[in-house]
Amino acid sequence: MKTLPPSRPLSDLRELTPARVGLGRAGASMPTDALLAFTLDHARARDAVHGAVDTLGVVEGLAGLGLKPVLVSSQVRDRRDYLRRPDLGRMLDPPSHRVLADQGIGPCRLAIVIGDGLSPAAVNAHAVELVRNLEPRLKQSGIEIGATVIASGARVALGDEIGAILGARMVLMLIGERPGLSAPDSLGVYLTFAPRIGLTDAMRNCVSNIHGAGLGYDEAGFKIAWLVREGLARQITGVALKDESGGGYQAQIAPENGECDKSET
Repeated sequence: MKTLPPSRPLSDLRELTPARVGLGRAGASMPTDALLAFTLDHARARDAVHGAVDTLGVVEGLAGLGLKPVLVSSQVRDRRDYLRRPDLGRMLDPPSHRVLADQGIGPCRLAIVIGDGLSPAAVNAHAVELVRNLEPRLKQSGIEIGATVIASGARVALGDEIGAILGARMVLMLIGERPGLSAPDSLGVYLTFAPRIGLTDAMRNCVSNIHGAGLGYDEAGFKIAWLVREGLARQITGVALKDESGGGYQAQIAPENGECDKSET
């Protein structure tokens, strides 16, 4: 008869995931501590959605990296409009269109767009530090950041119009992801080759879940730099470009750390 392995307490599982497992109960309800924690996380998620990007702070942070961002807006009028009309967040307002057209940047290989998305808190917390990690990796591959844009009221597809106006071969959209109850400040990065209006998500690659308890800057920067390099070389992104960078990242960090940091996988 096969012997079953000994069972492990739920407390072990709670150490491995931020998900709400093994909360216990008080009568027919959850314990007070668990209820209060849920209420607090829900409030943080709502605050993240309704917050605002610290534009001055992000501009100053990017300036410290030698980048001069251009400020633009979508056709969204306010945050309520943003939540009710996703389509307006995918189109530039006319003044922003003119500002980009008048920049005189000319065609470039790579443009970076930083959009508030559904979590401006994620942009405030992670956008500058991710670009700081990413820029030297791109330079190692001979790829310069040709233009940097900060967009308010932005949805992912807004990067397509911005990239097309700038004549960018590829656009990186750094944007706040929809807040979860365990991650109100998660940043996502979307890569699109030959951006233009009307593309679908099938034409993009995404590196998501970048936050303190998720994907770290180092691993995210490595993955993004790999996708940018390979996407430009192969002239594709999306379902045709598979992320095969993982083994290379582990090999890169192994000599220093001895093993892969499992907290960032």
